[in-house]
This record gives sequence, C-alpha cells and structure tokens, in this order.
Amino acid sequence: MTLVGTYGTARVEQIMGMPIIVDVRDTDPHGTTVDDVFEWLRHVDETFSTYKEQSAISRLNRGELDLNSISGEVNEVLHWCEELRVATDGYFDARAVSPAIVDPSGLVKGWSVDRAGTLLDAAGAENYAIFAGGDILVRGGALPDATWRVGVQHPVLLDEVAAVLALRDCAIATSGAYARGDHVVDPHTRTPSSGLLSVTVIGRELATADAYATAVFAMGHAGIDWARRLPQRGYEVSLIGEDEIIFSTPGFPTLAHDQ
Repeated sequence: MTLVGTYGTARVEQIMGMPIIVDVRDTDPHGTTVDDVFEWLRHVDETFSTYKEQSAISRLNRGELDLNSISGEVNEVLHWCEELRVATDGYFDARAVSPAIVDPSGLVKGWSVDRAGTLLDAAGAENYAIFAGGDILVRGGALPDATWRVGVQHPVLLDEVAAVLALRDCAIATSGAYARGDHVVDPHTRTPSSGLLSVTVIGRELATADAYATAVFAMGHAGIDWARRLPQRGYEVSLIGEDEIIFSTPGFPTLAHDQ
C-alpha cells in the first residue's frame, strides 16, 4: 500500500516476516526511489533469510556453500558479525543458538535499512523514516514537523507506549521481552537472557544500534555497566530492569510521556 500526500510518499510492505514502512517526506517526482528501496529489501530477504531454503545463509548452513563461494554482501555481513561479537564480549553472536548454525538476522535487518537509507540519500531525499519491526532510521524531519516522534513500546503494558522521543538524523533500536525476550539468549550459556525488560539504543547506524541493544539485553542486569561505555562509541542507551528501574546514559534524549 502506498499513501501519497502533500508531504511525500509512505508505503508499507511485508518483508523479512515483518511490516516495513518507508515514509519519504520529500517530493519524489520520478516515483522510483521507494520502489528501489523495497527491491533492495526483497533482495536482502532472498539472500539472508534463514527460512528460505535457497537463500545463501540456508545453503551455507547445509554445507552447500562455503565461505569462499558466497557473495561479497554475505561476507561483509558475516565479518561485521564477528567484529561485533568481539566488541560485545561475545554477547552479540551470530552463532548464539548453536555453533554449527550461523544466523546473522540480528545484524541484517539494521544493515539492510542503513543501506536503504543510503539509496534514499543518493536520490536526494533529506527527510525520511524507515520503520522495520520496531527499529527505525530517521533523517531530517517529519515535514511539516521539524522532528520525528518515535514511540517506545512499554515492555509490560503491550498496548501502550512507555514514552515518545522527538528525533532527527539517528537510528533507534529496541530489544525487549515483549518482542524477542525468549529468543535472545546469552551466547555463553545458550539460555534465555534475564534481568532486563527492554533496552533502547540510539546512534547513527541502525545495524550497530540493533546489535548493541541485543548484546545488552543478553547480558541481563550486568549490561548496565557495559552500557555506560557506549557513549564513547557514539551510542546512547536507556534500559528498564525487571525491577522496572530505568537507567539511561547522560546523552540519551529525555523521555517524554505522550499525553
């Protein structure tokens, strides 16, 4: 479905098992920019899906491909996964569930959205948002508004938002018990993580923000100390513990409850 209004074009498609919304507030007279974005995202799904039998990742896990015969895109993502595994002390791990199976999904979504943003940048778009399964990349403002209003889902009251943020030129990723809790495991123990209800990370790149959110959530309560160092890497964090106490790094935007 595509919605065309005074300020640009918004469109939603179901890709990677989730709704993805591309909302471009700049005028796109040729009408090709959003088409190109969705074509790219469908290509990513066909290449990296762990559910599609003929994807490169599925074939790699079945032993039909090896690291020397996969595409440059797949190699890029797998190398980045390894770098993030080291950077997060092993808490973000594409082999978290099993050493024999590689699943880069935790990076692919953000990586593909970042690349989609690059396509929009190259086409001259300056005010847009890409929403992908709860994670968001925003650039410029939500014309005619100067900022994008982004709701952070409440980790306990699922039909409510915990807060609303006014953002420009950043990515926001959230990992929480309400969305993926039982599926986020501590790679060191191979058991579901515990201790936190949600982790929200804001920074320039969605791929890295998403990986950091997953890693902190996997760490549990110990993730608070690790998260304190993220501003040195250009990312800010807000998390809610199982005791519902909120911790935020100093540069995280002030949470304003939507009235």
